[in-house]
Amino acid sequence: MSFSVAAIVPSYNHYRHIGNVVAALRGQNLRIFIIDDGSAEPAKSALAALHDPAQGITLHRLDQNGGKGGAVMEGFQLAAAEGFTHALQVDADGQHDLTALPGLIALAETHPDALVSGQPIYDATIPAARKIARWITHVWVWVETLSAQITDSMCGYRVYPLKSALDVMDSEPVGHYMDFDTEIMVRMNWRGTPVVMLPVNVTYPPDNSSNFRMVADNWRITKMHTRLVFGMLRRLPRLLMNRRREPAGATHWAGLNERGALLGLWLMFAFYKIAGRRLCGYAMQPVLLYFFLTGSEQRRASRDYWRRLYAYRGEAREPDIWQLWRHYRSFGRMALDKVAAWLGDITPADLLIDDAGELDRIAATRTGVVVFTSHLGNVEVSRALAEKRGANRITVFAHTRNAMRFNRLLAAYNPASAIHVMEVEDIGPATLIELEERLARGDWIVIAGDRIPLSGDKRITEMAFLGAPARFSEGPVIIASLLKCPVYVLNCMAEGQNYRIFFEKISDQIVLSRRREEDIREPLAEYVRILQETCQKYPDQWYNFFDFWALPGKSGKDKENS
Repeated sequence: MSFSVAAIVPSYNHYRHIGNVVAALRGQNLRIFIIDDGSAEPAKSALAALHDPAQGITLHRLDQNGGKGGAVMEGFQLAAAEGFTHALQVDADGQHDLTALPGLIALAETHPDALVSGQPIYDATIPAARKIARWITHVWVWVETLSAQITDSMCGYRVYPLKSALDVMDSEPVGHYMDFDTEIMVRMNWRGTPVVMLPVNVTYPPDNSSNFRMVADNWRITKMHTRLVFGMLRRLPRLLMNRRREPAGATHWAGLNERGALLGLWLMFAFYKIAGRRLCGYAMQPVLLYFFLTGSEQRRASRDYWRRLYAYRGEAREPDIWQLWRHYRSFGRMALDKVAAWLGDITPADLLIDDAGELDRIAATRTGVVVFTSHLGNVEVSRALAEKRGANRITVFAHTRNAMRFNRLLAAYNPASAIHVMEVEDIGPATLIELEERLARGDWIVIAGDRIPLSGDKRITEMAFLGAPARFSEGPVIIASLLKCPVYVLNCMAEGQNYRIFFEKISDQIVLSRRREEDIREPLAEYVRILQETCQKYPDQWYNFFDFWALPGKSGKDKENS
């Protein structure tokens, strides 16, 4: 059956922002079912006015309020009756980033058997109590599924494979209120439905009103987790077997990268300040072991990386479980070194700098440069100590808002270490003018070149890396060409008890001519060459724990043969 998706928009007294939601859904040419869950006036009339069958918009009203879950399940039935294979759920209150719609739909089409869900990236508008409550539910879901694959189970912005969802609804109890999103996700996961997470921005509009009933819904959620824990215990042998055979996932790198990252770093900072570096290193080993045991997707990515590295070297070897564990421990040391660097516990005496003369020349002439980095090694060490060599004005491009939160966390512990962070997706004329002014002052513009954008396949080039094609973003090269300044690659690698900094020039200026594709590939190829050579020298310091070689339309069998 071919892929087809309809949108389900449940609403109970939310009407101020639903017009924008419907307009965005129509922009994707989606069939829309608005489920009015017994709204009162003026919402009732406002929702009714949206009914427009000629434009593919159906308003279906429930006379009595039956809960968000009940409204969504009613929408599932309507979509299935019209022959749709998938249902896109989006809330009516305007919290979700509607620009993520194409990414959600594309992931669902690529992985039609999966439940594709948004993983919220919240701004400062989220109430603190709600943030804490969400973390409590996350932990319970990890227990209930014996996995950390579901990084957020409460986001009402997702695409369901309808057959799988209806099978659960027909044969198992699923909550009809605020317990719906989590319960149906866990129960579908128990039945083997893969979960794909895509980071999406979420904000709370100032005129937002919540339908969450503090006592009643918290009691429902408590009962739901009780049901799910006992359900997990009944299914324990089968779940353990399924986890051992768990198929390769398709989570976007950002979703994997954020798994507990901010909370973990916050706790590490706090413990480090109390106990010091050595005791913090010991204390983090059980945490690393937990993520190692539960992170099946990350383990697969590590194994795939080592296989490719050995094959590229011409070595007939297979990574064993201890090699994968050493890889995780290397990651743990990197995280601890990151904390130590930002707190000032790594000094210039700990650095071994290749081509220090070039660094000193740039510092002396106050030359603004673009610096390509990567998730190979620990660039945080060089950023934290950059001011020692004159580069104390740094702007870092980040792919997610969590990176900005991370910067605020660093500033809270060491205000002198704060750097300016911009989102990659936010680049426009005003941003370029600001960057040009920063370069004129001698600032460094830093951007990682080994992560593709969250938005999907835009401006992506395939390059050979460790013997197989991998996707690299053209964004860093394009930004550098617009800024018309020297471009360097910076890597910082742990070497015994010290850290070696590699600083290599790619170009005095990147110019994109009519041969645009070739002009982009040339500096990108040089970046990939440096990345590959450094990776071979320091193989256990590769920290991209996701399927780096994933290509669109590539099956698992193809991957094994590549």
